[in-house]
Amino acid sequence: MLNSASTEWTLGPAKEAALSGAIGEVTDQEFESQVIGAQGPVLVDFWAEWCVPCHLVSPVLEEIAREKAGSVTAYKMNVDDNPMAPQKYGVMSIPTIMLFKDGEVIARVVGVRPKDAILREFEPHLAA
Repeated sequence: MLNSASTEWTLGPAKEAALSGAIGEVTDQEFESQVIGAQGPVLVDFWAEWCVPCHLVSPVLEEIAREKAGSVTAYKMNVDDNPMAPQKYGVMSIPTIMLFKDGEVIARVVGVRPKDAILREFEPHLAA
Protein backbone atom coordinates (compact mmCIF):
# COMPACT_ATOMS: atom_id res chain seq x y z
CA MET A 1 0.00 0.00 0.00
CA LEU A 2 1.03 3.59 -0.53
CA ASN A 3 2.28 5.38 2.54
CA SER A 4 1.27 9.03 2.32
CA ALA A 5 4.73 10.12 3.47
CA SER A 6 6.55 7.88 1.03
CA THR A 7 6.72 6.68 -2.55
CA GLU A 8 8.04 3.28 -1.54
CA TRP A 9 6.69 0.15 -3.22
CA THR A 10 5.54 -3.01 -1.48
CA LEU A 11 5.12 -6.44 -2.89
CA GLY A 12 1.70 -7.92 -3.10
CA PRO A 13 0.78 -11.45 -2.26
CA ALA A 14 3.52 -13.38 -4.06
CA LYS A 15 2.17 -16.79 -4.93
CA GLU A 16 3.92 -20.14 -5.08
CA ALA A 17 3.71 -19.78 -8.86
CA ALA A 18 5.71 -16.57 -8.73
CA LEU A 19 8.14 -16.20 -11.59
CA SER A 20 10.68 -14.61 -9.29
CA GLY A 21 11.28 -13.69 -5.68
CA ALA A 22 9.92 -10.12 -5.76
CA ILE A 23 7.24 -10.22 -8.43
CA GLY A 24 4.20 -12.49 -8.36
CA GLU A 25 2.32 -13.95 -11.31
CA VAL A 26 -1.25 -12.94 -12.18
CA THR A 27 -3.65 -14.64 -14.60
CA ASP A 28 -6.68 -13.46 -16.55
CA GLN A 29 -8.91 -15.15 -13.96
CA GLU A 30 -7.25 -13.26 -11.08
CA PHE A 31 -6.75 -9.91 -12.82
CA GLU A 32 -9.98 -8.32 -11.62
CA SER A 33 -9.43 -9.18 -7.96
CA GLN A 34 -5.63 -8.89 -7.78
CA VAL A 35 -5.11 -5.79 -9.96
CA ILE A 36 -8.35 -3.89 -10.57
CA GLY A 37 -9.76 -4.45 -7.09
CA ALA A 38 -6.45 -4.00 -5.27
CA GLN A 39 -5.95 -1.57 -2.44
CA GLY A 40 -3.15 0.71 -3.61
CA PRO A 41 -1.07 0.82 -6.77
CA VAL A 42 -0.27 -2.31 -8.78
CA LEU A 43 2.55 -2.69 -11.30
CA VAL A 44 1.94 -5.28 -14.05
CA ASP A 45 4.63 -6.46 -16.47
CA PHE A 46 3.03 -7.95 -19.60
CA TRP A 47 5.57 -10.37 -21.10
CA ALA A 48 6.10 -13.68 -22.94
CA GLU A 49 8.68 -16.44 -22.59
CA TRP A 50 9.91 -16.04 -26.18
CA CYS A 51 10.35 -12.24 -25.85
CA VAL A 52 14.07 -11.40 -25.53
CA PRO A 53 13.44 -7.74 -24.55
CA CYS A 54 11.08 -8.99 -21.82
CA HIS A 55 13.93 -11.00 -20.32
CA LEU A 56 16.15 -7.92 -20.46
CA VAL A 57 13.72 -5.75 -18.49
CA SER A 58 12.79 -8.46 -15.97
CA PRO A 59 15.88 -8.05 -13.72
CA VAL A 60 15.34 -4.29 -13.71
CA LEU A 61 11.77 -4.76 -12.49
CA GLU A 62 12.94 -7.24 -9.87
CA GLU A 63 15.43 -4.67 -8.60
CA ILE A 64 12.79 -1.93 -8.51
CA ALA A 65 10.35 -4.20 -6.66
CA ARG A 66 12.97 -5.13 -4.05
CA GLU A 67 14.27 -1.59 -3.58
CA LYS A 68 10.84 0.00 -3.39
CA ALA A 69 9.23 -2.56 -1.12
CA GLY A 70 6.62 -0.54 0.75
CA SER A 71 3.63 0.46 -1.37
CA VAL A 72 3.19 -1.23 -4.75
CA THR A 73 2.10 -4.75 -5.56
CA ALA A 74 4.13 -6.14 -8.49
CA TYR A 75 3.01 -8.85 -10.92
CA LYS A 76 4.02 -10.41 -14.23
CA MET A 77 1.41 -11.56 -16.74
CA ASN A 78 2.30 -13.98 -19.54
CA VAL A 79 0.38 -12.67 -22.58
CA ASP A 80 0.45 -16.04 -24.36
CA ASP A 81 -1.23 -17.83 -21.45
CA ASN A 82 -3.49 -14.89 -20.54
CA PRO A 83 -4.70 -12.96 -23.62
CA MET A 84 -7.84 -11.29 -22.20
CA ALA A 85 -6.34 -8.59 -19.93
CA PRO A 86 -3.62 -7.58 -22.42
CA GLN A 87 -6.27 -7.22 -25.13
CA LYS A 88 -8.59 -5.23 -22.86
CA TYR A 89 -5.81 -2.82 -21.89
CA GLY A 90 -4.40 -2.37 -25.39
CA VAL A 91 -1.09 -4.18 -25.00
CA MET A 92 0.24 -4.10 -28.57
CA SER A 93 3.95 -4.69 -27.87
CA ILE A 94 5.85 -6.41 -25.13
CA PRO A 95 7.32 -5.77 -22.72
CA THR A 96 4.63 -3.37 -21.56
CA ILE A 97 4.64 -2.32 -17.93
CA MET A 98 1.49 -0.65 -16.57
CA LEU A 99 0.80 1.01 -13.26
CA PHE A 100 -2.79 0.62 -12.07
CA LYS A 101 -4.34 2.63 -9.26
CA ASP A 102 -7.98 2.54 -8.19
CA GLY A 103 -8.70 0.16 -11.08
CA GLU A 104 -7.34 2.50 -13.77
CA VAL A 105 -4.13 2.55 -15.81
CA ILE A 106 -2.28 5.65 -14.65
CA ALA A 107 1.09 5.11 -16.35
CA ARG A 108 2.63 2.82 -18.95
CA VAL A 109 6.11 2.02 -20.25
CA VAL A 110 6.53 0.09 -23.51
CA GLY A 111 9.80 -1.57 -24.44
CA VAL A 112 13.12 -1.91 -22.68
CA ARG A 113 14.15 1.15 -20.70
CA PRO A 114 16.76 1.72 -18.03
CA LYS A 115 15.71 1.65 -14.40
CA ASP A 116 15.78 5.44 -13.97
CA ALA A 117 13.51 5.93 -17.01
CA ILE A 118 10.99 3.41 -15.67
CA LEU A 119 11.00 5.05 -12.25
CA ARG A 120 10.61 8.50 -13.81
CA GLU A 121 7.33 7.36 -15.39
CA PHE A 122 5.88 5.72 -12.28
CA GLU A 123 7.08 7.61 -9.21
CA PRO A 124 5.06 10.82 -9.82
CA HIS A 125 1.88 8.73 -9.65
CA LEU A 126 2.86 7.23 -6.33
CA ALA A 127 3.29 10.51 -4.47
CA ALA A 128 0.58 11.21 -1.94
